[in-house]
Amino acid sequence: MLVGGGLGLVVFVLVVLLASALRVLREYERGVVFQLGRFWKVKGPGLVVLIPGIQQMVRVDLRMVVMAIPSQDVITRDNVSVKVNAVLYFRVVDPERAVIQVERFLEATSQLAQTTLRAVLGKHELDGLLAERERLNLDVQKILDAQTDTWGIKVTNVEIKDVDLDDTMVRAIARQAEAERERRAKVIHAEGELQASYKLAEAAEVLARQPQALQLRYLETLTVIAADKNSTIVFPLPLDIIGPLMRRFVPTAEA
Repeated sequence: MLVGGGLGLVVFVLVVLLASALRVLREYERGVVFQLGRFWKVKGPGLVVLIPGIQQMVRVDLRMVVMAIPSQDVITRDNVSVKVNAVLYFRVVDPERAVIQVERFLEATSQLAQTTLRAVLGKHELDGLLAERERLNLDVQKILDAQTDTWGIKVTNVEIKDVDLDDTMVRAIARQAEAERERRAKVIHAEGELQASYKLAEAAEVLARQPQALQLRYLETLTVIAADKNSTIVFPLPLDIIGPLMRRFVPTAEA
């Protein structure tokens, strides 16, 4: 009876040891195995057998991590205070370094992304921050990728989501945009006047060569004015029409 109970206990212990020695890693997981506290190898995916009490394993997820960078207070180069948040995309490419080189690589990457975002955006003026997001995204991504390379982490993309301004600055930007549109309108109007003056000068040269054309223009002008049903018509009288009359009466006056 005692022999049967002892055998059952041995079988139970063996089953427990075997269960603790077996690990199953999914396709996107890797296991960093330590043997007596020293790094041994990276295993997975699939079935992994460990020696209980001698080997320990740390699971590492190799899938893309999408991390939201909390809103950061940034002072731009032209001393404007804004709040900026972004999204960070990264993944682990070297499980060994991600476990050994840094403690809690997710938290470390998040803190590094926050400080890098403030440092990079603080070097630019507000106009550049609003108009050149793609270039700023690339700058932040390159800096983060270089700094996290020793941790076995690859930063693939950084996207700035929102840039929040206070109401005073929003109104100032609106006034600036309105003034810019008025400036463009005046420039366009001036360019139109300049082009029109060139065309009028060309038309004057043509009319000077053909005086009869000027009379036709007068008649056409009368037609346009009469179409509006005006009661008063102001019509310029050319001097060459009254010229003969003036030459006729001038000698009489002298006499």
